[in-house]
Amino acid sequence: MRIAQVSPLWESVSPKRYGGTERVVSFITEELVCLGHDVTLFASGDSVSTARLEGVCPQALRLIAGSFNREAPMTLLLERAFRASDEFDLIHSHLDFLGFPVARRCPVPVLTTLHGRLDLPELEPVYREFTEIPLVSISDAQRQPLQWANWQATIHHGLPRDLYTFHPREGRYLAFLGRIAPEKCPDQAIAIATRAGIPLRIAAKVDPADREYFRECIEPLMDHPLVEYVGEITDDEKDEFLGGACALLAPFDWPEPFGLVFIEALACGTPVLAYRRGSVPEIIDDGVTGYICERMDEFIAAVKQVSFLDRRRCRQAFEARFTVERMVQDYLNVYEQIVSQRSTAALRNHRHPVTKPALAAPAIC
Repeated sequence: MRIAQVSPLWESVSPKRYGGTERVVSFITEELVCLGHDVTLFASGDSVSTARLEGVCPQALRLIAGSFNREAPMTLLLERAFRASDEFDLIHSHLDFLGFPVARRCPVPVLTTLHGRLDLPELEPVYREFTEIPLVSISDAQRQPLQWANWQATIHHGLPRDLYTFHPREGRYLAFLGRIAPEKCPDQAIAIATRAGIPLRIAAKVDPADREYFRECIEPLMDHPLVEYVGEITDDEKDEFLGGACALLAPFDWPEPFGLVFIEALACGTPVLAYRRGSVPEIIDDGVTGYICERMDEFIAAVKQVSFLDRRRCRQAFEARFTVERMVQDYLNVYEQIVSQRSTAALRNHRHPVTKPALAAPAIC
């Protein structure tokens, strides 16, 4: 199958450090190539892939210093990907709703995976306008605000089996991994760890929009002797960071559409402690691969009980449910389904063309 993967440009594919969507795009792309498909990746020029790379801008937009117009390269991305549509059997967009206007007019099928939250009120009119666009959700929880949309499937993310190694021994610290942002609640992670009396290591990036929050609300809390801030880390560093922890601490207070960090931890054999938000109950088996909490006191109790969990069960859950092989096979099933639907519709229209009724002849006086 000839497939285009269209990635956001904010990070490279795969990202050098943080970047969930672009990391998933990379996993999908590389597995499709491995399976023998003809894949073209539209992404930033500093991306690395075994697929045919169409670099739209020289480097990931996040690396550009100073003022710049981020809409300009994204507009170019849309034009280049969809202008070449006749070269593909299917275009797989990871741009959320940004690609909808061109997808509506595209002669080949376009599948869009939604990677963000959908519970914001300004989104509903957009999805109401484009109800015909085929969509994939990354969790059942993600699609709840727009249950009437044109959902083709829920496909949980997956990772390569050998990306992370199993760490059978329980670590001596709690891990917090991701972004420093209000909805990620690093302040609660610090409070939970210090009240439980267990060291906390924080590996997280700080986006420009969150620098004031970090400086005023989080940085002062890091003076505690149990808290260590290690900054943003790479994929290679994640294995040791997550695998060496007794648990991943994830007190996120927002409807997380998926949470790639959850399955990264499971791949290392590390249990996950999280609030019951968004996709968490779909990923974590409460009392088996982690604990799902309702309040902070439950979090503190869970920290003290995490040694009772079997780290082998965490790795087994990853291998059974969250590998890239399973994810890509799920996508291929959807690809074949919508390509077949488009072909059937085209054949039907060819056999039974829709003709406009003839205009009545003008009356002759």
